[in-house]
Amino acid sequence: MDLEAGSIRPRSDGGGPAAGRETDDSNVWKDLFLAYKTLGVVFGGLVTSPLYVYPSMNLSSPTEADYLGIYSIMFWTLTLIGVVKYVCIALNADDHGEGGTFAMYSLLCRHADIGILPSKRVYAEEDPLLHSQSAIARRPSRLGKFFEQSITARRVLLFIAVLGMCMLIGDGILTPAISVLSAIDGIRGPFPTVSKPVVEALSAAILIGLFLLQKYGTSKVSFLFSPIMAAWTFTTPIIGLYSIVHYYPGIFKAISPYYIVHFFLRNKRQGWQLLGGTVLCITGAEAMFADLGHFSKKAIQMAFLSSIYPSLVLTYAGQTAYLIKNVNDFGDGFYKFVPRPVYWPMFVVATLAAIVASQSLISATFSVIKQSVVLDYFPRVKVVHTSQHKEGEVYSPEINYILMVLCVGVILGFGGGKAIGNAFGVVVIMVMLITTVLLTLVMIIIWRTPLVLAGLYFVPFFIMEGAYVSAVFTKIPEGGWLPFAVSITLAMIMFGWYYGRQRKFEYEMTNKVSLEHLGELLARPEVQRVPGLCFFYSNIQDGLTPILGHYIKNMSSLHTVTIFVTLRPLLVAKVDQSERILINRLGPNGVYGCTVQYGYADNLSLEGGDDLAAQVTSCLQWHIQMDTDGRQSPEEEMAQLEAARLAGVVHVRGKMRFYVGEDAGWFDKIMLGFYEFLHGICRSALPVLGMPLQQRVEIGMLYKV
Repeated sequence: MDLEAGSIRPRSDGGGPAAGRETDDSNVWKDLFLAYKTLGVVFGGLVTSPLYVYPSMNLSSPTEADYLGIYSIMFWTLTLIGVVKYVCIALNADDHGEGGTFAMYSLLCRHADIGILPSKRVYAEEDPLLHSQSAIARRPSRLGKFFEQSITARRVLLFIAVLGMCMLIGDGILTPAISVLSAIDGIRGPFPTVSKPVVEALSAAILIGLFLLQKYGTSKVSFLFSPIMAAWTFTTPIIGLYSIVHYYPGIFKAISPYYIVHFFLRNKRQGWQLLGGTVLCITGAEAMFADLGHFSKKAIQMAFLSSIYPSLVLTYAGQTAYLIKNVNDFGDGFYKFVPRPVYWPMFVVATLAAIVASQSLISATFSVIKQSVVLDYFPRVKVVHTSQHKEGEVYSPEINYILMVLCVGVILGFGGGKAIGNAFGVVVIMVMLITTVLLTLVMIIIWRTPLVLAGLYFVPFFIMEGAYVSAVFTKIPEGGWLPFAVSITLAMIMFGWYYGRQRKFEYEMTNKVSLEHLGELLARPEVQRVPGLCFFYSNIQDGLTPILGHYIKNMSSLHTVTIFVTLRPLLVAKVDQSERILINRLGPNGVYGCTVQYGYADNLSLEGGDDLAAQVTSCLQWHIQMDTDGRQSPEEEMAQLEAARLAGVVHVRGKMRFYVGEDAGWFDKIMLGFYEFLHGICRSALPVLGMPLQQRVEIGMLYKV
């Protein structure tokens, strides 16, 4: 590639059709390899669902017609939601390659000014990150204008995105519990004397071991994930085919929707309630979209259509064929249909597959928390990158141990798979319904899809998923309350954090220090410029933090070279490395402004192995050499910077706290008190940025509410 004047032009090397064919062939093999790798990361939860779907159903004296209706419902659920909704539509709604509900929310915020926090709003028209978009794409639609003008609509949209994120975290609690418990329950087939508490204890022990291994990362064993899931994906349909031939060869007549209609007409209310169990057949489909950032769209589509979808259709057909001839075996619907000669090999494969599926959801939870922390929607927790080669492989000790306690608590507290299945159904369908709503907004606001076509997508999927939601809501007293409790707790934490950050931002904007006022402060005779290089961290971009005035008045000094650093989270997945750090002069001699831009999938410690200070210093040196408009010559400025660096580096961060007085309103007393509690127990931002302990200085300041 040749770079000229900021543009990238392809080389003209005389490559002809043969070179094009070679490129196409290499891309095909690359996509095939990625499709194989998705088996171990993306589809673990979905492809292991046959372990617990039938056992989670509250069936009562089922008949052949009931089983044919249930299979017809599962077939069309997999086809419509899995193939049509996710593979054909949702995978196209990516945000620079990242998927999931939060990625769609950021995509909407970037195309219409519908963010909540001013610091999280979309970029201005002159922002270089938007130059690649056309003026038409940036012009908001009518629906976009409605959201821009209504603060209530924007808050509801943020709540929906946050709820989807919280439900995904709930998925990270329930998938390990139900997968491992259902797999280990197979030991009771050959050994009926093994009690339920023993199975629960074994499952809890396996999960505790899995969580304790998280700090070492998965890179050393991840090469085993895909072979394990491939073994599961390709052996279960073979058993399914055997079961079809052996028990009920005519099972595929249930593909006809007639059997769905007949099922509901015959079972009425009970049939509607059974939707809470059948919805589990599509559990994990959201991972296709949420894990889009780790793989290509084509690889995920190839893997689902060529292996996952046929495997599930055949496996469920085989299970149903067996149950038609053994109508009362639904309580152990998976292991009972496994032939005796391959029982123990399948038990081992099922257990390993359940562990891999659990790992996939645990890793996804870590990624979601990391995105929330990076964008300042969640209190800062420790996030460790466990792999030098895989940027998305992260681990959070606090979140890990909370997940471990909750997972083990679910197994020991709920015990049976039906109660966990009830809770799981709520999580599965709520995330999908939220995806449907956000995807419809993306169609109308961003893709400019005609309302008729958008309605053809929204109405049938909203009705179908709404029916599922109404069914799983009846399960709330029977275990479905758990994901709601988790989601409400997380939403309270996120809203309390957001409210406190918003109030703090408003105070800083009202009391910010202007450049003129900074010049007046430095002109005072008692204020000295001391040797050294100071990185002064600020939350605002237009002006300087009020803590600066507090600092200068009390310390009567400022370092000879001071760089005011603003961390600017953007609602994009990644920011190009050339646009990560922006430098400008701020007027007084030796005073500079620096904006560090990053997306929710970026690593805050930046690339290249250097810490933030080293990268900012390097960018400042380049800026001094390229910009000759300063008061000093570039040589003098470079010498001043180097002398300051050798004299010592210090990182100053303000720590503004709220003082809630007696005259404050009750809402402020509760929310700001909660924020102060969260702020007191969360981690400082400086260790995240790689700042040495001996170079950190924190300046406290009270703000009376």
